[in-house]
Amino acid sequence: MSTNIIYCFSGTGNCLDFAQNLAKVLGDTDIVMMRSEPVVTDATAAKRVGFVFPCHGGGLPEGLEEYMKSVKISPDAYVFGISQSASYLGTGLYKLNKIHHLDYWKGTTHQCSCIWLFPHTMMLPPVPPKFAQKRSEKLAVKIAKEILAGKVTEKAPPCNPFNAVESKAWPKLVVKKAQKLAVNKDTCESCGQCAKLCPKGNIKYVDGKPVFGANCIQCLGCLQYCPTESIYMGKKTQKREHYHNPNVKATDLMQTLIHID
Repeated sequence: MSTNIIYCFSGTGNCLDFAQNLAKVLGDTDIVMMRSEPVVTDATAAKRVGFVFPCHGGGLPEGLEEYMKSVKISPDAYVFGISQSASYLGTGLYKLNKIHHLDYWKGTTHQCSCIWLFPHTMMLPPVPPKFAQKRSEKLAVKIAKEILAGKVTEKAPPCNPFNAVESKAWPKLVVKKAQKLAVNKDTCESCGQCAKLCPKGNIKYVDGKPVFGANCIQCLGCLQYCPTESIYMGKKTQKREHYHNPNVKATDLMQTLIHID
């Protein structure tokens, strides 16, 4: 087992890019993807164990809390958590800290990938996309150095009451939005990428075209990575520019484990 393990969930690449940038500084790191059932849950031999994930509707992406509970960590390990959103911290780090006590935690911001809600250029503070990416890369290096130095965050992650209510209501909203997932059959190239990319197996192919089920968790990887932008979720997403991290390919998100020396 590697010295460091980072458990990562990423829908459109921002969190995976951040995890990879952390790993490049930490060295000898396994990045275990939590998009499907984690291939490694026993992290008791790791010196440092981290979690990198986005904020979905004020909380954790669906299923992530159960994944976090399945991970076994040595009581002597240094544990850290990084939550990435477009604007606010949410309750993800608070929930994670209840499962695994965090020695270090940080909230970061990047592009909004939930484009049915906001354009991807929406983030706080408002900055251009290229600037946001450079800021993310610099921040990952800074945080990794603090982790190597064993920095401890004195305060526990907060739980904003509004975000707590929002996260409870989010699953119902997601079900309604999932019903609007559709594909433009005239431009769809039937490449099959969306089905392979879906972490929940929610996309099936019928007569060579994708059909969407009800088990969508709004990672929106299918929509954002579609090479012909044929997948949409209502009229707003047809008009808005699509986005995914410039350094992360769809095939990267399909991996179960990524090792960085």
